[in-house]
Amino acid sequence: MFLVAFIGSCVVLAVIPGVSTAVILRQTIREGRAPGVAAMAGNETGIFLWAMAAVFGLSALVLASEVAYGVMKAAGAVLLAVMGVQSLWQARRGHAVRDARPPEGGPEAARGWRRSYVLGLTTCGANPKAAVFAMSFLPQFVPAGVNVPATLTLLAVIWVVVDTLWYLAFIWMVGRIGAVFGRPAVRRRLEQVSGTVLIALGVRVAMEAR
Repeated sequence: MFLVAFIGSCVVLAVIPGVSTAVILRQTIREGRAPGVAAMAGNETGIFLWAMAAVFGLSALVLASEVAYGVMKAAGAVLLAVMGVQSLWQARRGHAVRDARPPEGGPEAARGWRRSYVLGLTTCGANPKAAVFAMSFLPQFVPAGVNVPATLTLLAVIWVVVDTLWYLAFIWMVGRIGAVFGRPAVRRRLEQVSGTVLIALGVRVAMEAR
């Protein structure tokens, strides 16, 4: 029964929009489904690494250090703000807002995939709240009398799988209406909205207490 409760909680957490959703949406709209999936893969790698850090107690070291926590929070806030400013700048350029999608196949597509993957991984890795959440969320679902590290690892894998399934469906839906998003006026408005949201998220991350 604890697995059913855990999976249900993961579903609820996945559908709540946040930093990860904003980054994945941005990459999908700007560069296409493949870079969106790459950003999602990077984000899920970060989630799994934070979960493993919680399993082995490494997250506690980050949370115990005011300097490490502050540096990570500042880095995450700056990264989000930079992405937001880039989106607003693209929107301001008006007719110069271009389709940033790399051609399918070839080195340019591979670079776009790697860039999006690193962006997703960095955004998640620079978010100290992910460490807090991993440490507080996973242990709640560990029943008494089980192998704790093994159970936490299983829960981490389930968390990533649920997250991945949701974001794949999300990216697919965004891709399905890509023709609408591809219109210059719509893309300009989306750049404005996503830029504003990313900057607001960056400010929130910077201002949040532990």
